[in-house]
Amino acid sequence: MSSALAASPPLPRMAVGRLSGTQRCAAAVLVLLVLFAVAGPWVWPDPVAQDLSRFLQPPGLAEPLGRDHLGRSVVSRLAHATRLSLLMALACVATAALVGTLAGVLAAWRGGVVDTVLHGLSEAFVALPALLVVLVASAIADGGLWPLYAGLALAQWVEYFRVVRARSAVLLGGPAVEAAGLLGLGPVHVLRRHLWPDLAPLLTTMATFGLGTSVLALSTLGFVSVGVAPPTPELGQMVTEAFPFYDEAPWMSLAPVLVLVAVLLGLLGLRGREGGS
Repeated sequence: MSSALAASPPLPRMAVGRLSGTQRCAAAVLVLLVLFAVAGPWVWPDPVAQDLSRFLQPPGLAEPLGRDHLGRSVVSRLAHATRLSLLMALACVATAALVGTLAGVLAAWRGGVVDTVLHGLSEAFVALPALLVVLVASAIADGGLWPLYAGLALAQWVEYFRVVRARSAVLLGGPAVEAAGLLGLGPVHVLRRHLWPDLAPLLTTMATFGLGTSVLALSTLGFVSVGVAPPTPELGQMVTEAFPFYDEAPWMSLAPVLVLVAVLLGLLGLRGREGGS
């Protein structure tokens, strides 16, 4: 993906009024998901409270998604799990983008030993499968969030580094930056007027797909029971817990799956080209 992004021209800035129909629908889906993740935990505050007398209670007005095999509110767990996935994804992508962008600009700007060291470090991470890095971090985490967050961020920063380093090297060697140097304009001017306008569309595209990747990776770890430790609700974990009861209560497993699908399709649709339908 990095090479494709590096070779593609910068995407145009999207104004709200110029969004295509697909992008408007995708944005609406994402807004609804964010509202659910923010307001849901206030409406259904306790995702771990058990009431075994309400075993697999079907959906109703008070409980739109019913109760699970332990009598816990499915909608409460779904709201808390959605909030956890979105916050973790945002934190991981923000960290990876910040570290990768700063390292990429520094390597392209300074060159020499700095570039060699940072490039070698990135190659070491490329040699390791991203999933392996995340699995090692999740094993160290033992259900904790901080090591898991660090593992997801470490698995993604190298993409930003390689794209930013390649693009920045071209820009810094161009006539505009050379003219700025001859005029005595400082690094802040070069960053603000020459690097950032060109890098911003690339970083926005990468961050959008990175959010989907992070949400999917977190749910995958939960699905194989090496992610967030129970009873903390997590989307992949909810799917695994609901599988044995699919015939009796299909809504338990369908709800988290639909949230994952909505997140991924919303992010993909938001980055569709303008004018698409």
